[in-house]
Amino acid sequence: MKIAIVDDDINLRKSLEAAFFERDEFEVHSFKNAKDALKKLDDSFDLVITDLTMEFMDGLEFLRELNGRYEAIVITGNATLNKAIEAMRLGVKDFLQKPFEFETLLEAINRAKKAAQKIKKATRIASPNRKESAKNEFFIVSSAALERSRMVALKTAKTDAAVMLLGESGVGKEIFAGFIHLNSPRSEKPFVPINMAALPDALVESELFGFEKGAFTDAQASKPGRFEEASGGTLFLDEIAEMPYNLQAKLLRAIQEKKIRRLGGLKDIAIDVRVIAATNQNISDAIKEGRFREDLYYRLNTIEIAIPPLRERKEEILPLAEAALMNACERYGFEKKSFSDAAKEELLNYRWLGNVRELISVCERSAIISDGEIIDASDLFLSARSGVRSVEALEKELLSEALNEASGDANEAAKLLGMPIADFEAKRLKYKISL
Repeated sequence: MKIAIVDDDINLRKSLEAAFFERDEFEVHSFKNAKDALKKLDDSFDLVITDLTMEFMDGLEFLRELNGRYEAIVITGNATLNKAIEAMRLGVKDFLQKPFEFETLLEAINRAKKAAQKIKKATRIASPNRKESAKNEFFIVSSAALERSRMVALKTAKTDAAVMLLGESGVGKEIFAGFIHLNSPRSEKPFVPINMAALPDALVESELFGFEKGAFTDAQASKPGRFEEASGGTLFLDEIAEMPYNLQAKLLRAIQEKKIRRLGGLKDIAIDVRVIAATNQNISDAIKEGRFREDLYYRLNTIEIAIPPLRERKEEILPLAEAALMNACERYGFEKKSFSDAAKEELLNYRWLGNVRELISVCERSAIISDGEIIDASDLFLSARSGVRSVEALEKELLSEALNEASGDANEAAKLLGMPIADFEAKRLKYKISL
């Protein structure tokens, strides 16, 4: 299990590293602040353990940035009910008060591990590398806006033209890239995505272009980069605006000359790769500010496809939600579930700032926590996400989630929240929460 520890207390970080060192089942990486962690966190991590009070970015803001991609445990010396409520709302399963015993943390990690096995985070309905998926299964299209974008993507797929995908985070840019790849003559070759925002600047060059043995201190063997991995297929450069400026000229040269040179290499390597790039930023502003090369932009932007946010294509909200709910039920072996009329109304009225990614997460969560076959509005917790619920409503949600996590054991639920059992029972009875 790969764990990230994010805390500005160096003594705590070192003590936890030492404690985990004796346990082979854990691979631990520690970071002194959230900004450093965000640069290095990738899909290989399973769990994030974070403090709340840190420099540059506090723990709650950090959790919002993570957007539910990892199981999370909060450790803090400044616990309050409001912070606990907000952390739980952001998907945190455990909230540990400093100081704590290492065994207590291990128990929380085991709970997170079990939750991860049950709740595999879904960021898209289908993956571009799933060969069994039909070429059009990536989309549920019932809006004119998305249909226009899809048709441009379909026409573009038949060519090798460079594509720039524009749209907000979570809108489905990687799904579009995968759709273009699967409908192209390159569909039998690899689809290789790389997220520039998730890579430290120092690793971008070696990740893209590879390196030779001895190119740097830890280079004990040669390694091909993503360009070579994508040979004959498609390389998807997500969040391209985050690419370090000093490497943009090398990327431009690779695309123009169709050859790359590994870090520390002495010879060029020919490449045959189609490049698709994507960003949620305004590239024109990045060019004006000197953060992005104009010549690279034009090389990547032969075809520009803007993907509208979900709130601008409301016709697709319910079909997408029902598809996501069906997928979740199939994945976890649940009986078929459906949304009540009130739940459908909430889904339609919510703003979906996290777009399709957020919709899928909400539907998966509701499938798990709802008791019956009908998912009601209260199972969605969308009002809490909007920040318009009362403290009482959030307290009720927090107690309910703790009881759910503790399988109905009130003593265990109170322990999870760090509350005396008498206080817990008083609030449970106040809110009429059943065991």
